[in-house]
Amino acid sequence: MLPIIFYIFAYPKQLDTMDKKRILYISQEINPYTGETDMGNIGSMLCQKAQEDGKDIRMFLPRFGTINERRHQLHEVIRLSGMNLIIDDFDHQLLIKVASIQKLRMQVYFIDNDEYFPRRQMFNDLNGKFMKNNDERMIFYCKGVIETVRKLGWKPDIIHCQGWFTSLVPMYIKKLYKDDPLFEDVKVIYSVFKDSFSGALSNSLPEKLLFENLDASVVEGVKKSNTINLHKHAIKYSDAVVQASKSIDNRIKNYILESKKPFLEYPGEEEYSDAYLNFYNQFIEESELIDSF
Repeated sequence: MLPIIFYIFAYPKQLDTMDKKRILYISQEINPYTGETDMGNIGSMLCQKAQEDGKDIRMFLPRFGTINERRHQLHEVIRLSGMNLIIDDFDHQLLIKVASIQKLRMQVYFIDNDEYFPRRQMFNDLNGKFMKNNDERMIFYCKGVIETVRKLGWKPDIIHCQGWFTSLVPMYIKKLYKDDPLFEDVKVIYSVFKDSFSGALSNSLPEKLLFENLDASVVEGVKKSNTINLHKHAIKYSDAVVQASKSIDNRIKNYILESKKPFLEYPGEEEYSDAYLNFYNQFIEESELIDSF
């Protein structure tokens, strides 16, 4: 009796969400919500290009009081809202809102709190003065993003932070959340922009960070929390760094070079997205199409 031969044909399997590499964007500004700025434009463009390149992305932004909720159609995500974050031994309610950038077909998550993000204010109060609680607002935003991602159960391959307001995220990921399975293998990239503020944040910032069960040596770098030191602190705990502005302070540039960390120098004003995507691919390998039987 002749053997029966079965032929099995393999068809390429399309990449689904589980196959895609995941990038978490934590930004200080994203166009159109914070207006036409270099950081805001880069933030939205990078997310768009990464998505077109087959990445699975999540975008986070502070719900600054300058953002018009009605115009941009923000709405609260009840299932993610409601947890309390403890800052300086006080509870602060975390509200999560979401909106869509229709032309880019992307969704943006907003970290909100009535006390920390009052109406018509970004970093300065209604009298034009730098807000005294910007240190707590920064803590709230950085921790709020991480806790929301944990609640989503979404494991990123790369976390890309943009702006000084995100500068605590690398430290949190590498120290406070280092044993969390969601973040154990993640690579953190920090973008340095020319953005700055005069003076420094509250002198009590290190003390407030010690409430997080962080060692004193970990928060040593932000005892004087001016822009330079915040950038340096973020770079110290990041895996790689990007120079996102044409010119940055020489003290920061030298600190990056001395760190010997992977460094993407300023990629220019046009066609910069390819440089960013190639930089990402140093840390994650794109999934190949897998035959399914």
